[in-house]
Amino acid sequence: MPALIFDCDGVLADTEKDGHLAAFNQTFDYFKLPVQWTINDYAAKLKIGGGKERLKSLLTPEFIAKAKLPSDSEGQAVAVTNWHRYKTEIYTQLVEQGIMPARPGIARIVEEANSAGWRLAVASTSHEKSVRAVLNHAVGDELASKFSVFAGDIVPHKKPAPDIYLLALEKLAVSVNEAIVVEDSNNGLVAATTAGLRTLVTISSFTSGENFDGASLVVSSLGDYAQGEKSTVIENPNNLTLSEVVTLNDLNNIMKTPCPV
Repeated sequence: MPALIFDCDGVLADTEKDGHLAAFNQTFDYFKLPVQWTINDYAAKLKIGGGKERLKSLLTPEFIAKAKLPSDSEGQAVAVTNWHRYKTEIYTQLVEQGIMPARPGIARIVEEANSAGWRLAVASTSHEKSVRAVLNHAVGDELASKFSVFAGDIVPHKKPAPDIYLLALEKLAVSVNEAIVVEDSNNGLVAATTAGLRTLVTISSFTSGENFDGASLVVSSLGDYAQGEKSTVIENPNNLTLSEVVTLNDLNNIMKTPCPV
C-alpha cells in the first residue's frame, strides 16, 4: 500500500511563530542569554534545519564572550544541549495548551488515508518529543498511534539533505513510486525531491515567498469544509483537476505524475 509522509512544523500545525519562536525566546530568558529573536530573525533561522543547529548559530565569538559561555567546544555543546532540552519542554507545553491548532484538512486527509490502508508517517528534523506532541494534538491519539515517526538526530544530515526521507522509505519498505510527501518549505521540498519523492506543498506563514519549483502541487492548505477553509491552488504544474479541498483521490492522481529527477 502507498505511504503518506508528512513534515511536522508548518504542515501538521503552523507551529513556528507561536510555538518554536516563543519557546526559543523563553529559553533565552531562562538562561539569561543576551538575545531575543524577532519574527524576521527567526525567518532567517528557519533556513537552518534543526533546533540545535539554530541554537549553535548563536555561537559567535562576540556572543560567547557576552553570554560568558565556556571557551571550549565541548562546554559549548553541553550548553546548547541544555538550552535545547529546556526549549523542547516549553514547546511541548505550548502544544498541549492548544495554542497552535492543526492546519485545515490534516485530520480529514489522515482519516481518509488510514481508512484506505495507506501507511502513515512523519519525517521531521525537529525533536521527536516535539513532533509526537504536535501529531497527537493534530490528529488525536488513536490516529497518531498509526504513524511511524522519524525525527530529530536519527540521520547524519538534516533537511535540505534527503537523509530523513531516505530513512523513511527504507523503514516503511516503500519505493518512491509508492509514497507522497506533504511539505511546507523549500528546505523540505528539496529534501523530499532529492530523495526522488513527489511532494505536495501546503504553504505556511513563514514560507509563502519561497521557491517551490519541483513540487507536484502547491496549495494554500489541504482545505476543510467543516472549518470553512477552501484550498487555493498556487502552482499546478501537472494540470491536475482539483476540487475545493485536497482529497485522497487528488493524492492518488499526484502519484500518477512523474517523479522528480
